[in-house]
Amino acid sequence: MHRYIPHTEEEIKQMLEEIGVKSIDDLFVDVPKTIDGYNIPEGKDEFTVRKLVGALAKENISFEPENVFMGAGIYYHYIPTVVKHLASNPNFVTAYTPYQAEVSQGTLQMLFEYQTMMCELTGMEVANSSMYDGASAFAESLLMATRITGKTKMLVAKTINPEYRTVAKTYTKPLDIAIEEIGYDDTGKIDINALKEKLSDEVAAVAVAYPNFFGIVEDLKSIRETIPQNVVFIVVAEPVSLALLEAPGKFGADIVVGEGQSLGVTPNLGGPGIGFFTTLEKHVRKMPGRLIGETKDIEGKKGYVMILQTREQHIRREKATSNICSNQAYIALINAIYLSTMGPQGLKEVAYRSYNNAHVLAKKLEEKGIKRIFTGEFFNEFVVRVPESYRARWHEMVKDGILGPIPIDRVYKELGPSALVCSTEVNTKESIERLVEVMSK
Repeated sequence: MHRYIPHTEEEIKQMLEEIGVKSIDDLFVDVPKTIDGYNIPEGKDEFTVRKLVGALAKENISFEPENVFMGAGIYYHYIPTVVKHLASNPNFVTAYTPYQAEVSQGTLQMLFEYQTMMCELTGMEVANSSMYDGASAFAESLLMATRITGKTKMLVAKTINPEYRTVAKTYTKPLDIAIEEIGYDDTGKIDINALKEKLSDEVAAVAVAYPNFFGIVEDLKSIRETIPQNVVFIVVAEPVSLALLEAPGKFGADIVVGEGQSLGVTPNLGGPGIGFFTTLEKHVRKMPGRLIGETKDIEGKKGYVMILQTREQHIRREKATSNICSNQAYIALINAIYLSTMGPQGLKEVAYRSYNNAHVLAKKLEEKGIKRIFTGEFFNEFVVRVPESYRARWHEMVKDGILGPIPIDRVYKELGPSALVCSTEVNTKESIERLVEVMSK
């Protein structure tokens, strides 16, 4: 009789009597009352509200893209207008799973093309579509390494993004997966000797970043040669850099993951992003997420379907590879449009200009006495030594409209006062010179 009403008045009365209270309000008497009255003004007309909101918005500090020199996993790149235009098509605006292939061919084709391009970029054989962000993709890669090897010890480079490592520890703790961090040498790369000492028969995977959090380009060839073939080699890659750097797949990587925000998505105060996840075909049944494939229908026409979705809502829970249900399909669409628009040569140009700007900036800072801490080759980020007062000056830069290099000594205490400098193709000659002037005061 009451299909849409959870409890009748009589049922509520019976429950209250059972627990010994007179009313539902009595259930909340122990909650401290911190607010007496909400002091909310009377409703106002639309014109007044717009004026008030506009005044509030003016209190925000906005940064021109060329004045942003903070990276650390989220990057400002120029995004062609066509990307937003095509991505705004209402037929695409969904982040959910296209369960019914017969009415989702456009979305499925887009995801298939996204997977294809991510495979080309990383040099891997299979890509899923997709993960929440780079941090969750990295965490899932460790879980996958355990499924592949049956082992639970992970050797993780300390030069992987600190936030990624924190998320990974959260994911792996309930499964008793042990994460042991490997330090770095004077070049800023993983300490190969320390890695050799930690290798044992219990190790499931070795994980490094490429370029790493310090912006240094790791020697993937040496790392792969150092670790046994039965140890899973995980690379956390920055996708734009892969237009210039050799693909991790060429060096024997088993899993390549990372954050796809830099492929056509604005920083947006840190999100949303998208985690890309690529691997070898032999590991595909251990991979989280879902896979889109190309096929033909009974009439011989090309079609797209979800060919693999080993998640707990589709199969027996104990056989599921992940409990990720929703995903970032809309961000994958933006990635696909951006990559299609730029093409291989366009993306290479973005990467080259980012590399070049960063090296020009490093040279100018060095001329002012602000020197790099590490000697290794870098892509578009590098770590510099700064004065003790830098953090205060960093906050002052904001008032000048500059989002300056981020201090990293609270995470990497052993470095002392230090900052991570980033530059991309959006930084101009004038904005670079302005930053140098501000930082050298």
